[in-house]
Amino acid sequence: MEPSLRSSHRPARPVNVLLFAVAGAVTVANIYFPQPLLAAVARGLDVSERTAGLIASAAQVGYALGILLLVPLADTARLRRLTSVLLALTSGALLVAAAAPDVVTLTLATLALSTTTVLPQILTPVAAVLAGPGRQGRVVGLVGLGLTLGSTLSRTVSGAVTDASGSWRVAYLVAAVTTAALLCVLPRRLPERLGPPGRTSYAKLLAGLPRLLTAHRALRVAALLGACVFAAFSVFWAVLAFHLAAPPLGYGPGAAGLFGVLTLPAALLSATAGPLTDRFGAPAVSAAGLVLAGLGLGVAGLAPYTPVALVAGANLLVVGVSSCQVANQARVFGIGPAVAARVNTVFMLATFGGGALGTLAGSWLYAAHGWPAALLAAGAFVAVGALVVVRSARPAAPSCVPDVTREAGGVRPRTPQGES
Repeated sequence: MEPSLRSSHRPARPVNVLLFAVAGAVTVANIYFPQPLLAAVARGLDVSERTAGLIASAAQVGYALGILLLVPLADTARLRRLTSVLLALTSGALLVAAAAPDVVTLTLATLALSTTTVLPQILTPVAAVLAGPGRQGRVVGLVGLGLTLGSTLSRTVSGAVTDASGSWRVAYLVAAVTTAALLCVLPRRLPERLGPPGRTSYAKLLAGLPRLLTAHRALRVAALLGACVFAAFSVFWAVLAFHLAAPPLGYGPGAAGLFGVLTLPAALLSATAGPLTDRFGAPAVSAAGLVLAGLGLGVAGLAPYTPVALVAGANLLVVGVSSCQVANQARVFGIGPAVAARVNTVFMLATFGGGALGTLAGSWLYAAHGWPAALLAAGAFVAVGALVVVRSARPAAPSCVPDVTREAGGVRPRTPQGES
């Protein structure tokens, strides 16, 4: 049996970044590919579009539950077994969704499959630990690129499959087959364990999450900054379809979906954030990302009815937010390999919380005051993120917080490279 990766940062085997990126893309696609199918689902199951929208909500809720309840297990569980079980459960739930006779069954199946398709948030810390210091930013950036491409292109692929086949159920069958195919490849390329065998109970793993946030300044900074930038990102994308449909633009719903493809250059460019983080540190890359995000919002606000300007603003926003997120994940993975999955859990929960806040704020402000008000709210989130970066650059005061990481089976809190 292969030894686990203990406190040493030396990788037990070379990390197959391409496999991790492809696996992350395939699994994260299960969250996003149903979105373009909702109208077809509503017609096929004879329900309203608002009722069909529950499917998209169930996917987001399930993914958040999976991050909270399942990702922490990666620190102590057998990774190969955990990965195999999650892939099998996700594939089975996709098959149930494909055969769903009514919207209730489809919604419950979506909730189940999105809860178990959290492999992207397991593979990212595993890849970072395998890479070791000095390469974590690069590896996290490349795996993150796979996630970005998976979430973006999955909408296009599912729409094309549905149009070609005439049935939304075929898209679910394709997703089930591609997810199941990973069972033949992915588990055997993972280490047996990320850390030492777990002696901590599952309840203590979850209960220890707040203590990690208290003990590690780097995690607090990354969580707050991640929430801010994803809130700004969510404001923009939550109201873009409404803005494009309103006069004088008057574009149909397909135009908003096209923006996902038009921002692929930004997604590809964001892969450079990893090597830049390794070289210059997370604070510098985060600051640059905030500048780019602010410029993107400014361009979209100054020329709100110019499609070229909106595309340019969206690209600047995507590359800025993606760069911040890569830098933040590299920052938290510097805390130590024994708690990599749990610190990623805390970081992603904060990020999703910021995204939910941004979506609500953007939708309300757009309905009440229009496009400029929504963009001002997004700019305010970026400004708060800038304050976080400035304050985090100050030397940390000596802490009297006890070293809870040792109790959790981890390493002592330390300041990651590149952070004051």
